[in-house]
Amino acid sequence: MSTTPTDILPVILSGGTGTRLWPLSREGYPKQFWPLASARPMLEETAARAEGPGFLPPTVVCNEAHRFLVAEQLRGRGARIVLEPAGRNSGPAIAAAALLAEEAAPGTVMWIMAADSAVQDVPALHAALARAAAAARAGRIVTFGMKPTAPETGYGYIEAGEALPGLDGVRAIARFVEKPDAARAAEFVAGGRHLWNSGMFVATAATLLAEFERHEPALLAQVRAAVAGAKRDMDFVRLDAAAFAAAPSISIDYAVMERTQHAAVVPAAIGWSDIGSWAALWEISGKDAQGNVAAGPAEIIDSRNCYVRSEGILTGVIGLQDAVVVVTDDAVLAMHRDRAQDVKTLVDALKAKGRKEATEHRRAYRPWGHYEGLIMGDRFQVKKILVRPGAKLSLQKHFHRAEHWVVVSGTAIVRRDAEEILLRENESVYLPLGCVHRMENPGIIPLVLIEVQSGSYLGEDDIVRFEDTYGRA
Repeated sequence: MSTTPTDILPVILSGGTGTRLWPLSREGYPKQFWPLASARPMLEETAARAEGPGFLPPTVVCNEAHRFLVAEQLRGRGARIVLEPAGRNSGPAIAAAALLAEEAAPGTVMWIMAADSAVQDVPALHAALARAAAAARAGRIVTFGMKPTAPETGYGYIEAGEALPGLDGVRAIARFVEKPDAARAAEFVAGGRHLWNSGMFVATAATLLAEFERHEPALLAQVRAAVAGAKRDMDFVRLDAAAFAAAPSISIDYAVMERTQHAAVVPAAIGWSDIGSWAALWEISGKDAQGNVAAGPAEIIDSRNCYVRSEGILTGVIGLQDAVVVVTDDAVLAMHRDRAQDVKTLVDALKAKGRKEATEHRRAYRPWGHYEGLIMGDRFQVKKILVRPGAKLSLQKHFHRAEHWVVVSGTAIVRRDAEEILLRENESVYLPLGCVHRMENPGIIPLVLIEVQSGSYLGEDDIVRFEDTYGRA
């Protein structure tokens, strides 16, 4: 059998928030947008594994709030970006992708995967995919079962059944097993029949839709209505909000895989990890002679088996063992590696106390670039703003604040009421309270400026937009 997949539609699910990788991963900028397992962001790395001969342009299902991040990271790949108006788990997301795939090309084989997993052996992955695609064309819904390398308690397991006749390397599924305790996980690994459930699936759109109709008809009806009422907005497919929100919130595992008679598994050893915790990231990362991983400006002395990551501030670690230390510009996490699954508990506690650091980074990303707070005072704040070449902010005004813009690098065209002003490096403009204004970058390098705000209220919701290139209200 050829080990090259053909006519495969990659479907990338990018709706997760990666809470267990706080403080790096947060709801506003979750782990799939960060470079964790390589120099490329995980979403981009995932898409790169599914491009070239034999692959169709990808479909990405994502949180509406992340649409411009997805578009930017997948620029040039021809991706169709489907926007979830509300999180309803993987079942409705996959049903929407299947309906769109069937509409475009009946019989399409879909390869469904999360945006935030790591794979070290891509040729082995493609060989497994070719076997799975053959089974999918024969009417199977196939998942990839990862051969365990340790008694991992953070994964669900699949007990593999008999080999399926005529389908090389494909086996029936005896049963799915929830995340086990340590003793049971050790039994699974020793027994050799159990595989990690990777959460990747391969099936034709027609097979998936038939199984949704059989097992979750109410879900399929709502998602069908959401697709029928979808609006095309630039490069995005914006599902009908009311119809999609009314779909049951259920995973593809519970909706279909554990109920269908067509489930199958391809056992594979591809160096897979879902990078579901800092401990998992330590496991797959390159280590020094003492088992330490250092990412960013970090100095580690007399320590063993530690993961130390800094996003900018020099971080020193002395005399620790099996520790995780993660430093961002506004938060620090320090813990024993064995407690990696408890980070979510910490994030929940921060949310309960109303700490914005639980969900937001200091740097906020926008379709035109990003900004970050530098100084916050009484009735004033200072921000650093970056505008991408060719991008522009909305035409807007504020009721409670005035602004002063100073160009650090690049060139800006500023509209201030009826005026149009060209600003170069080290030049500035004052925008009085209530004036209608806009800034754009006409150049070929990023525009960087310092914004000083002053006024009685400095919240981001004090914006009245009159015109916006990106369709924001």
